[in-house]
Amino acid sequence: MSEQNTPQTEPQLDENQIIALRREKLNEIRKQGVAFPNRFKRDAFAGDLHAQYDALSKEELDPQGVPVKVAGRMMLQRAMGKASFATLQDMSGQIQVYVNNQGVGEDVHNAFKHWDLGDIIGVEGTLFKTNHGELTVRAAKLELLSKSLRPLPSQHFGLADQEQKYRRRYVDLIVNKESRDIFVKRSQIIQTVRNYMVGERYLEVETPMMHPIPGGATAKPFVTHHNALDMPLYLRIAPELYLKRLVVGGLERVFEINRSFRNEGMSTRHNPEFTMMEFYEAFCTYERMMEMTEGVIRACAKAVCGTAKITYNGKEVDLESPFERLTILDAIKKYNPQYTDAQLQDEAWLKQEIVKHGEKIPPSPGIGSLQLALFEGCAEGKLWNPTFIIDYPVEVSPLARASDTKPGLTDRFELFVVGRELANGYSELNDPEDQSARFKAQVAQKDAGDDEAMHYDADYIRAMEYGLPPTGGSGIGLDRLVMLLTDAQTIRDVILFPQMRPE
Repeated sequence: MSEQNTPQTEPQLDENQIIALRREKLNEIRKQGVAFPNRFKRDAFAGDLHAQYDALSKEELDPQGVPVKVAGRMMLQRAMGKASFATLQDMSGQIQVYVNNQGVGEDVHNAFKHWDLGDIIGVEGTLFKTNHGELTVRAAKLELLSKSLRPLPSQHFGLADQEQKYRRRYVDLIVNKESRDIFVKRSQIIQTVRNYMVGERYLEVETPMMHPIPGGATAKPFVTHHNALDMPLYLRIAPELYLKRLVVGGLERVFEINRSFRNEGMSTRHNPEFTMMEFYEAFCTYERMMEMTEGVIRACAKAVCGTAKITYNGKEVDLESPFERLTILDAIKKYNPQYTDAQLQDEAWLKQEIVKHGEKIPPSPGIGSLQLALFEGCAEGKLWNPTFIIDYPVEVSPLARASDTKPGLTDRFELFVVGRELANGYSELNDPEDQSARFKAQVAQKDAGDDEAMHYDADYIRAMEYGLPPTGGSGIGLDRLVMLLTDAQTIRDVILFPQMRPE
């Protein structure tokens, strides 16, 4: 009985009838004593036992009489006369259990035959190999630890109804090994990020998730209210301004694996609540931030995929070779060689072309923001292998340092892989007077109707006036990184409990 088997089906009853029958069984168990005992002490995991003993032959293993205590959910059951089999699933995998009258006694064996798929059981016994060579626990003691009142799905849960897969993630995790594997890899990716950053002498920190002033990104925030202080608060849209306050304070290399919230639309790439890793380093530029971003992503790929040349949606993605770097205009012309330099500087032509590609005319005035909107419409989705897009216009980069050599542009990058943004970083603006002027420009945009424009943060300006050293910063979208490294096609597949409309 392998991991690939689906749960055994219940008798041909509807779900309400099955639940009623199971409740009757639970009531009988309650009459006999403790219905949900908590005294079983597990000492082994299925996956570990397979790793240690699968290579041994029946003749080598059986005489050892290896004692084990395993516990988990019963996923399969074949109840027969004097001998029965079950498949037990724990966090590490599955293992077969053999039950007979001689081992557990006739009464316990008969009771076992009336247990249900999904029940949580504890098994104490010894390991042996069946004649077919399958590692199995010969039960000497058997205990029902938790009664499952609802039937497990009879078909591969989620494929027929994706919405239920997300609403009832707990069931999805029980029956879909692929989903469990995604979230194991997600944990490994986050741990790899943490190890990489600590290895570069970064300090992990925690900053507030409720802000008196939303900042650090251009996005629409969620608003709440603090009763005791009688003031509005905003769920964090980004931790940036707090992390840079820490750099002012002398914590020169900081990072935070953070949850952020943006009151915007949902799609295959967007969830209102998401996870980022932001990091800041004093005395460096956006060039160093690109190197760090590239290094983190490559390390994560090798940790969970074993290689930095991976496959996404059936097509190879090369995370091993140095990531390409293009300006916004270079990227536009690479994928649209018919465009001329004169056209790309023509405001009226840009607006026409932007609309033609299905994008909105940006609220920010300026050729730079129009060129960016055109890039988003005609080039962004074609950036398959990792590509840093650099030289973003000042008007759409309110926290980035202006270029010393390219008027109207900033020392900023965004990283694109498989046609979607994965990271954003820049040399930080550290001139408090320039920052104050840019905040005021953002406020003017907000007053003109731009809900995503930034507020004026006077305390952040005050912090900068103490002296923010030359600093680089970057943020990596961890949900999207997990999507990339697990070949997931929607962000909901990599978030345990994605936001859903009420049922």
